[in-house]
Amino acid sequence: MNFLPNDTLVGYARTAVDLRARMIDYNSSSIAMSYLEALFEGMPAEYGTMTPDLLTAIHNVTGSPWRIGEPYIVAPAMTAIIAAAAEALDLSGEVLPDDIAPDDQGVVFFPEPLYHRGHTGKVSSIGAITWSRVTSTTGRSSWVVAGWADQHDQYDPSVARRRADLAHWPDLARLLGPYLLSDYTEIPIGRPVERPELPVVDDAEHDWEPTPDGRFCIDEATARTRGCTAIAYAFWCIQAQPLATVAAAPMDRPARRRAARAAIKHDTRVVMLRRTSPLAEPGDGEPKWHYRVRFVVRGHWRRLTDRDGNPYRIWINAHIKGPDGAPLLHGEKVAVLAR
Repeated sequence: MNFLPNDTLVGYARTAVDLRARMIDYNSSSIAMSYLEALFEGMPAEYGTMTPDLLTAIHNVTGSPWRIGEPYIVAPAMTAIIAAAAEALDLSGEVLPDDIAPDDQGVVFFPEPLYHRGHTGKVSSIGAITWSRVTSTTGRSSWVVAGWADQHDQYDPSVARRRADLAHWPDLARLLGPYLLSDYTEIPIGRPVERPELPVVDDAEHDWEPTPDGRFCIDEATARTRGCTAIAYAFWCIQAQPLATVAAAPMDRPARRRAARAAIKHDTRVVMLRRTSPLAEPGDGEPKWHYRVRFVVRGHWRRLTDRDGNPYRIWINAHIKGPDGAPLLHGEKVAVLAR
């Protein structure tokens, strides 16, 4: 994957700067436009005819956040909470205010990727999400939300499909960025959000790909809100709630110089689960932490290393984490997070 497991805040910031600089280089290349054109040929017809001018506009609005957007990183412990909130979310008929997002443009990285299953049954990772506020010639404003697949996620089925497609063009594969656009949606501002109307697909005509073990997947066929829309909205709301803390990630000198050369914002912030002040137990002097809320932790694989340095993994069953009697964030109750 693009991020190293169990990385530090400094490592997160360094990696985020490097990934954004590489995405800027990729988006400025001709291969990015060619990829975009091929992508929209296979997307639902809701976007209309893809004229060259429209493709250029989409290319500009999806590429801009990598350069001037505010950068965020979701710590792995927060991924489960955002995924649960997104899965239960239903924005149908809701009217979003113009200040729901923390910034007019932004990019949020998921070191532990989420997954998205499209209406055709194909699964793709969501390693990053970008958003931009746009205003049409008629004066109507919207949020353009884009989902980006992690090119180096070894568990992502879309990576295997792409590798097979490009097996005879190794030079072309090297020109692709660390993230590739996988989903594109628009959310109206100040107007009711419409329920997505995806084409009806015959199950017998498609192979419905399974999600990698222990990963969270938003299924487009059953979701009440488009996958990337739900994830972006859940992130916007949760990062502003008391259960989350947003910490500035310190950067070392090489990362600052890389950001300056690429002319990108480098004040990366990491969104983590908020903890209370440490409480020392009498006699042992070791700080003990506790959470202010309870939340559902889904079953997942935990990667460990034995005493000989060999990696292995164990399965952690689904459970509820947090102190007894604390508010439970689960199921439809996550609607509280959506104002």
